[in-house]
Amino acid sequence: MPYSEVKMNKIVIITGGANGLGLELARKCAACGYNVCIVDIDSKATQKAKDELSCEAFVGNIACPELASAVISELTQKGYEVYALFNNGGAPSFKAPTEYTSADVERCLEGLKGMIYFTTAVLNGKKSSSETKIINIMSSAALRGNANESVYCATKWGERGYTESLKKAYEGTNTRIYGIYPGGIDTDFYKDQRHYVSLEKQHTFMSPVDLAEVIVDNVFSSKHLVIEDLVINRIK
Repeated sequence: MPYSEVKMNKIVIITGGANGLGLELARKCAACGYNVCIVDIDSKATQKAKDELSCEAFVGNIACPELASAVISELTQKGYEVYALFNNGGAPSFKAPTEYTSADVERCLEGLKGMIYFTTAVLNGKKSSSETKIINIMSSAALRGNANESVYCATKWGERGYTESLKKAYEGTNTRIYGIYPGGIDTDFYKDQRHYVSLEKQHTFMSPVDLAEVIVDNVFSSKHLVIEDLVINRIK
């Protein structure tokens, strides 16, 4: 939908919006004229992105249910109405199946928890007459199993199941649910996982700038069509 058709009080929320793909999504949405709100656990990066984009910004762990409620409450008090939510936040853990610890499990689950908490908060706060877009950015790991990604894949498959259930729950309504499945992206997402993804290998992955453009162009298309599932891979 072109910006001219979107009310000025509408806002787009992007979790994990201060780094990597999330930041590029925020930049792309802002460039298209949308009000933007980023949510990220990285306080320094969040402040930097806020200064660059002149956007709303919140710092916190998306796996905390109180954070989602607080974000929606404050945005509502400022007169905003959520037009789109990009559930993008999360962190990986890549290990052999027997090497995962409880901390690794919790790390992988943060993305799924955040997706549920923020989606629930947005849907509870929406007006019945308003169009709302929920964009769940997952991974190609939600489509297959990978040997050293067992827990990571499990949580991504959980996100996929949640997304598919949302589609059924809101079928035929003005709430649109999108499942986005990108392959590897050249960002700092892998900075703590160099035993699995080297910097050299990372640089062979797809550009976050290009990926953000593809996602935003499809989600906000002015065509009377909808792409509910989008699998994106680099050309090898």
